[in-house]
Amino acid sequence: MRTQVAIIGGGPAGSLLSHLLDDEGIDNVVLEQRSRDYVLGRIRAGVIEHGTADVLRAAGLGERLDREGMIHEGVGLAFGGRRLRVDFASLTGKYVMIYGQTQIQEDLYEAATARDARFVFEADDVALHDIQSESPWVTCTIDGASERLDCDFVAGCDGSHGVSPTVIPAGARRTFTRDYPFGWLGILSETAPIDEELIYANHERGFALCSMRHAHLSRYYVQCRLKDDIEDWSDDRFWSELVSRLPAEATADLETGPSIEKSITPLRSFVAEPMQWGRLFLAGDAAHTVPPTGAKGLNLALGDVVYLSWAFRDHYHRADDRGLEGYSDRALLRAWKSVRFSWWMTTLLHRFPETDDGFDRRLQQTELEYLASSRAAQQSLAENYVGLPL
Repeated sequence: MRTQVAIIGGGPAGSLLSHLLDDEGIDNVVLEQRSRDYVLGRIRAGVIEHGTADVLRAAGLGERLDREGMIHEGVGLAFGGRRLRVDFASLTGKYVMIYGQTQIQEDLYEAATARDARFVFEADDVALHDIQSESPWVTCTIDGASERLDCDFVAGCDGSHGVSPTVIPAGARRTFTRDYPFGWLGILSETAPIDEELIYANHERGFALCSMRHAHLSRYYVQCRLKDDIEDWSDDRFWSELVSRLPAEATADLETGPSIEKSITPLRSFVAEPMQWGRLFLAGDAAHTVPPTGAKGLNLALGDVVYLSWAFRDHYHRADDRGLEGYSDRALLRAWKSVRFSWWMTTLLHRFPETDDGFDRRLQQTELEYLASSRAAQQSLAENYVGLPL
């Protein structure tokens, strides 16, 4: 096979990049290790930044988003037995949307099928070759047969455990990591959400989050220990713990029910520099991951591929390589801002019992009280939450 851009990874980032390149008439092939059904079955993020929604609309992917997505003009912060609402609309003139990653992926695959895009699923043993030459190539195994894909560039959108990040030599790559000493125990339940907007809670017993996927599908989280066993968390125990961490007025109409999905997620901040090496360009989790507290992971990945699509457009249509040469610096500048915000939200709302002698807890309480009294502080939170401009 021959193409201009080989895209490794068929998740949201790789699929959107393929869509944007097709719109520009730039040939591409997507290689995805998993099956299509497996990718669609992953339950992930659900908060879409204002700018991300605009990107999807501009790409012709907004019809279902605007029909089924839920507009949120604010978010709640629960602490000290009360709730503070941060009003995005009045503070920024923008909003976020609740629209699941699975829905975005379905829209992208439907669009790919309609335009007869070249997606290869269950591509095993993917390997990248001659990345620093002007003629890189990719090998993989498809249906038991070895295949070769020649290309001009490779876009690594295959996540933190993919092959793309491993191609950059250790001596040429610098990594920054912060592992948090707790996890999120999350459940999905076919129940009405506790509120019309998300609620983030800071409590003596730990963090909690009330979210949703749509009007009859709720997503809830509580902070837990990393060593906890999921089998020790019955549904009854989870609901009881959630209620204990929220203000009484917020739980008065809480609808409980059996969980249809339950998992424990560790929290981590990670950035690798640079995001390009020769003719390889990384995007999304292949280059950076953030705790889900700030709702940035998916949005950050899609922002990366927008930058990358602009750079490829300029290369092929304008003979201008400044976008490709500066891609890493540009993407990292925005990534680090999201890393900072996600770290700030995480340290503000979670308990760190193993290391806190009382000082950190007092700082949390003071910061939350400051947020409650300062429009400027709320505006800073709102600007970051709805998404910094591309």
